[in-house]
Amino acid sequence: MDFTSIALFFLAALIIALSPGPGIFYVAARTLAGGRDEGLASSFGTGLGGLVHVAAGAIGVSALVLASAEAFTFLKIAGAVYLVWLGLKTIREARREARIAVDMRAEPTGARRAFREGIVVEALNPKTAAFFLAFLPQFVDPAAGPVWLQFLLLGLVSVALNTAVDVVVALLASRARSMAVARPSLLRRLRQGAGLGIASLGLALVFARRPASL
Repeated sequence: MDFTSIALFFLAALIIALSPGPGIFYVAARTLAGGRDEGLASSFGTGLGGLVHVAAGAIGVSALVLASAEAFTFLKIAGAVYLVWLGLKTIREARREARIAVDMRAEPTGARRAFREGIVVEALNPKTAAFFLAFLPQFVDPAAGPVWLQFLLLGLVSVALNTAVDVVVALLASRARSMAVARPSLLRRLRQGAGLGIASLGLALVFARRPASL
């Protein structure tokens, strides 16, 4: 790829990364619910989940899934159910956890769980697969080398930018949460709102449509 194409891709990928979307809202919600460490873990977890779609797209698996209405629907429902379950779980735990002292450093077990859940949430999101298959091919030049390698490299850059933005969002959300620690009632409402937001993302995923063409 020439310099102009690379610069155009980087600019487009950066704009997309900065645009508020489900990933940003999910990371913010997890940070408000569990603290900075969980938010950062979620950021890297969703990043790794995004790499699953990049790798799948590079070898053509995502295209096969999106070409099958049954496979797309299964993946969509699985991701939606998982998000709704996480949201309801967060709401249910809000009252109990708001009554105890909050350790802003968070226990390692919580961060590990947030990391794993972030991977699952993003890996089960068919809209991420659709995005990569619709966006990345626009910057692939068959004459420049192996298409799969170009797709993989562009995907890595895109995921890196998305993860960097998510990390910033987690740090900002953590500051907002730290101000609510001394007010259990406010912290409870933040956690309940975060849980509602996560569940809402799951419900929104139910209505995701399989792209007619890519």
